[in-house]
Amino acid sequence: MSTPLGENLLSGLNDAQKAAVLHRSGPLLVVAGAGSGKTRVLTYRIAHLITSGVQPESILAITFTNKAAGEMKERVTRLLTGSPQGESLGIRKGLPLKDSPWIGTFHALGVWLLRREGKAIGIDPHFTIVDDEDRLALIKECVADLKLDPKQFEPRRVKSLISSKKTSLLTPDEHLAEAKDGFSRAFGEIWAAYEAKKARSHTLDFDDLLANIVVLFERRPDILEKYQGLWKFIHIDEYQDTDSVQYRIANLLARAHSNLCVVGDIDQAIYSFRGADFRNILQFEVDWPEATVVTLEENYRSTKPILDAANAVIAKNVFRKPKNLYTTYDGDVSKIELCVAENETQEAEWIAGKIKHLLGQGAHPTSLAVLFRTNAQSRALEEAFLLNQIPYHVVGVKFYARREIKDILAYLRAALNPADLISIKRIINTPKREIGKVLLAKYFARMPLSASEAQRIAGFEALLAHIREAAQAHPASFALDTLLKKTEYRGLFNPELEDDVMRLANIKELTGLVKRFDVLEPPKGVLALLEEAALMTGEESEHKKEASVPLTTVHAAKGLEFDHVFIAGLEDGLFPHTALSGEEEKLRLEEERRLFYVALTRAKKQVYLTLALFRTIFGERQVNMPSRFLDEIPPELIEKNQGLPLRAPEGEAFEPIIEL
Repeated sequence: MSTPLGENLLSGLNDAQKAAVLHRSGPLLVVAGAGSGKTRVLTYRIAHLITSGVQPESILAITFTNKAAGEMKERVTRLLTGSPQGESLGIRKGLPLKDSPWIGTFHALGVWLLRREGKAIGIDPHFTIVDDEDRLALIKECVADLKLDPKQFEPRRVKSLISSKKTSLLTPDEHLAEAKDGFSRAFGEIWAAYEAKKARSHTLDFDDLLANIVVLFERRPDILEKYQGLWKFIHIDEYQDTDSVQYRIANLLARAHSNLCVVGDIDQAIYSFRGADFRNILQFEVDWPEATVVTLEENYRSTKPILDAANAVIAKNVFRKPKNLYTTYDGDVSKIELCVAENETQEAEWIAGKIKHLLGQGAHPTSLAVLFRTNAQSRALEEAFLLNQIPYHVVGVKFYARREIKDILAYLRAALNPADLISIKRIINTPKREIGKVLLAKYFARMPLSASEAQRIAGFEALLAHIREAAQAHPASFALDTLLKKTEYRGLFNPELEDDVMRLANIKELTGLVKRFDVLEPPKGVLALLEEAALMTGEESEHKKEASVPLTTVHAAKGLEFDHVFIAGLEDGLFPHTALSGEEEKLRLEEERRLFYVALTRAKKQVYLTLALFRTIFGERQVNMPSRFLDEIPPELIEKNQGLPLRAPEGEAFEPIIEL
């Protein structure tokens, strides 16, 4: 069959990819397994539509990150403008384009539409966008204006609740009409005040950019009809990551022509904590009964043992669309290696030793990666990498550079060194003590203070004195415990919020590691902790990152690939995470399994799985059971020739792990 893209292009596609690219009219669901070439399918599909006569401006393509959108634009342009690659694929050079496809993120679409049409629902076209920091500042103002307790109505929690309500397309008035208790009513008043402040300053937050598209289309059917007529072919990437608002936008725009192509993989749906609803992709064939479904199962990334392990694990999930990844590669492959260590220190040492060995054999640092479930796990790994002089970078923020850790260490530094004005400035109003910039300046300049000002400063100095006394007379762990209790620092974080759960986990990790310094006499233990933190913290240039091993959470690794992948901390309670409880236990366990599936499928050549039978958690040494996910991998795929037995004989000590 001859096509506008030419036979040269089609010869580079497998049958499933070809079917997705050549599909023209009607709804299309592309179930794209990990490493199956979904970006190629999307870009070639757009190119095919244009070269077969579809006007470029009638094509809309939405993805989830600016980086992904930029890559899609570049690849489509390269195919259509007669680049050497385009010519080799049989695409006509100099293809006339009246306009270009609209390719971007949902939020970029919101800005684009509301600048042009927002007046219809009372939005100033010159609106500005507030970032998260500005949102928190506005919410703090509203809480203060309403004379509410900032501890009960913590701004980040309020922000999260507002986002959740907006994702459900509720308004403050609708919420207040249904509020049944004091907290709900007070929250509704904060939300209403927040929206009023934004309206007065002609600003929108990121949630507004999406919710107001739905409001615009539903209030003004004529405007919806205008854009339905403009965008006749709509593409949504990563459909499993859409929330309810994004789902509504896609369906509203596509209803006129039904040419909606969505690409996604429910087995990689790992962002429920951000509001993503994996059920959207399961619902697609219900919403569009005439839909064509194409499943991409041929994997171009990983070896057969990796794919067989991933397939076996994810098959345990109930909420999914069946597929089975396979590869046609028949070269040399290695089994998955499993290391069972006695504790997290030995686990980190094993990983570092293995990586040092791979680097010695010529592996590039960025072709390796260590993945973990929680940020707190990076600390032991960082120490092992430093000890073994392995270049590394933490994707995100290094352990000792994280905000909550820096705050706690600043308290210790300020307590032991009252002249450390940098540390004092950092923590004098954390948690809030009504010590503003003016009072802080007067305090630093040793200017006269009013009675109330002096009382606030005296309270802070007394707090530092308590911490100083504990550090000078007791072990380091006692000093840290005193600090956390006296400051009530942990009360800043809400255990119901994902980011705060991670911060609390980092604090717990710190309380565990500080016990190592208890062997030193006071205050040398605290000083040694501060010295270690200073030596392990440093800014990283992009050049260093290009020549170092990434340490990252699995969430942050989605979309990336590496030759060798180490997955650390495979213990029940850690991976899957301990937050499995209540009525949603089954759903949460399935998401944890999807997260493990994502981790496995980041690897091209080799996967290494590690766990520690003992791990220090909450400052206490705990016995851990191996992750249930390990039992779901067929044993013939695993080579366990390093480390300890999964369980030691009762009453017997563990032997040291085998050195590489």
